[in-house]
Amino acid sequence: MTIIQFPEEMKWGTATASYQIEGAANIDGRGQSIWDAFSKTPGKIVNGDNGDIACDSYHRFEEDIKIMKDLGITTYRFSIAWPRVIPQGVGDVNQEGLDFYHRMVDCLLENEIEPMCTLYHWDLPQALQDKGGWDNRETIDAFVEYAELMFKQFEGKIKYWITFNEPWCASFLSNYIGVHAPGFQDLQLATNVAHHILVAHGKTVKKYRGLNSKEGQIGYAPNVEWNEPFSNRQEDIDACRRASGWFIEWFMDPVFKGEYPSFMTEWFKEKEGVTVPVLEGDMELISQPIDFLGINYYTGSVSKHTDGGLLHHEQVDQGYQKTDIGWNVFPEGFYKVLVYIKDRYGNVPIYITENGSCYNDEPVNGVVKDEGRITYLRQHLTALRRAMHSGVNIKGYMTWSLLDNFEWAEGYSMRFGIVFVNYRTLERIKKDSFYWYKQTVQNNFFEI
Repeated sequence: MTIIQFPEEMKWGTATASYQIEGAANIDGRGQSIWDAFSKTPGKIVNGDNGDIACDSYHRFEEDIKIMKDLGITTYRFSIAWPRVIPQGVGDVNQEGLDFYHRMVDCLLENEIEPMCTLYHWDLPQALQDKGGWDNRETIDAFVEYAELMFKQFEGKIKYWITFNEPWCASFLSNYIGVHAPGFQDLQLATNVAHHILVAHGKTVKKYRGLNSKEGQIGYAPNVEWNEPFSNRQEDIDACRRASGWFIEWFMDPVFKGEYPSFMTEWFKEKEGVTVPVLEGDMELISQPIDFLGINYYTGSVSKHTDGGLLHHEQVDQGYQKTDIGWNVFPEGFYKVLVYIKDRYGNVPIYITENGSCYNDEPVNGVVKDEGRITYLRQHLTALRRAMHSGVNIKGYMTWSLLDNFEWAEGYSMRFGIVFVNYRTLERIKKDSFYWYKQTVQNNFFEI
């Protein structure tokens, strides 16, 4: 038996996102987001699901915070819905929306849970998308104005801010692959969007510094994967470098090094004629110093070269266990990607802002036995501790997710929560993984 012990100062938490849990999509002055429009487009979402009701956390946040209190976590990562507070993206502020977030944050603080706020978890106001969305540089300034309002409203209440969640998903997955809102399939458009999101991130960090917040910290939360070369052949190594570079270097080099990775930009230009629309001053803005880096990790693979596809890269099935959404369980990749980030970008403080697994276990006699999720958490927390022993500056860990919820293109067909949600009655049932994670949080260790 081995004990995996964590430092006393480790922050433990869970994470959610506004569109996935809040519901209340058409009340109290909330404007429409791109996900409202996308989810109601036939054929885009499994079973035609949408987030109109979701987990109804808008009305049940006190119940959900009570669950968090029982879990024993010290940090809760949530996101603000931009169209709930500024329905058109710019202009008039919706006081009812602001009041909701004040009530929720106050409730968190009363329960001694630190709020960690994500400003953008993909729900762009549809009114801004109608004007070009993130392809239009005016959206950058609209975002900074929205962020400034949030900074001022929650000064002294929220001390941890994340500008953007998973910019790769908000750009390439949504505008090139097209499976997320707004659903385009244009690589140049996606590249424009990726760059403008990074500029918006940098301008927001600069704005935050200008407000002279004494206690607060700000960062962002890219998603990463790890691609292990199938062989030591150079073409396999290069293919994996490109696959990882699309997630890691593309969104981290500009922030930490002030430049895009040349091996990626040259590849895009040579293969697809795509260029990054950098204007004078953009890279200086993007590379504003940040206080911490959020990392979202779920999966990875062994991969090799192929002659097809954008990156000439393909995964090789090694017989790994897979979660119910079909993703490899690859904790070794979690360790390797964290060490790689430390080696490339230095000793930046890191919060694991998402890590979790999809298992669709149903209640039996009021009990949800999700052993697969417990195994996944145990393996990935062990890999995280390995990374910490290897010098990675880990400050905290937030599992995805507190609740089963609207899982984007998968609708309600995939469950990531440590709390089961009955989508008909909205009843919450704590899964076995909830109790395992509660014990880990309480003890600051677990046994393997």
